[in-house]
Amino acid sequence: MSQPPERCLSRKAGIVRYCLDKRSFYENRRSSFFYGASNMAGRGEAALAPVVAPGMGYEYRAVTDPDTLHPLEEPFGVNENDPAGVYEPGMKTGAMVSSFVNACTAQTGVPVVGVSCAKGGSAIAKWLPGTPYYQDAVRRARKARAFLQANGYPIRHSAMVWCQGCTDGDLHTPKDVYKADTERVLHSFMQDAGAQTCFLIQIGNQRDEPELYLPMQQAQEELAAEQGDIVLVSRQFKTFAAKGLMKDRFHYLQPAYNAVGTEAGRNAAAYWNR
Repeated sequence: MSQPPERCLSRKAGIVRYCLDKRSFYENRRSSFFYGASNMAGRGEAALAPVVAPGMGYEYRAVTDPDTLHPLEEPFGVNENDPAGVYEPGMKTGAMVSSFVNACTAQTGVPVVGVSCAKGGSAIAKWLPGTPYYQDAVRRARKARAFLQANGYPIRHSAMVWCQGCTDGDLHTPKDVYKADTERVLHSFMQDAGAQTCFLIQIGNQRDEPELYLPMQQAQEELAAEQGDIVLVSRQFKTFAAKGLMKDRFHYLQPAYNAVGTEAGRNAAAYWNR
């Protein structure tokens, strides 16, 4: 197959332009939906996150700039706030996404287009089909797919990257309820958004009550063991309290997000490279 002609995407204002001219980007790309609660949204420090390798990661901003792609950078999704859905202005400060993309693309050579839809403090019940968060998540994913297809960029794979459950631990959500609701959310979203896989990042421990989140962690282990399209790609969060890498009872310092993103990205790449 011959090299496609260079294709340029520009911001609506026409001031900043950049070109996507890698053969791998035209022929293959992966869309990843980074969804969940605060530790997916990221409460770290963007300045300490890695810079994404040029040409290997892009953000589709479904809310604020849906007519183009932007080079992916931290804080990922910082302005993607929809008052009718996921809305947390000023809260996203540094996440695992740039590390995930770097680790994944280093092994696959295939660029990633990321979409943000994560809300701190959200219980699984807030993500059930029909809720504002769920509808917003599907809407963003469908807009991204439509944009890529309309601009001649076929998608090789789509996946959701999911990290959520601390709030359910705080609320003492029964394990069987959490497990059933999470399975429903993930499979409904994959069907509605056209994603083939969920890369699941296990939550960590509450710093001062380390037993509190164990039922949620076990439910996540069971889902990954029972469902072939739910792949557990990182368990590292629960190691960071002992390493002094928690910034409060629930959230992490940027080096912890970087480590989890790297592990998850490598494991996602290994899954895709099978």
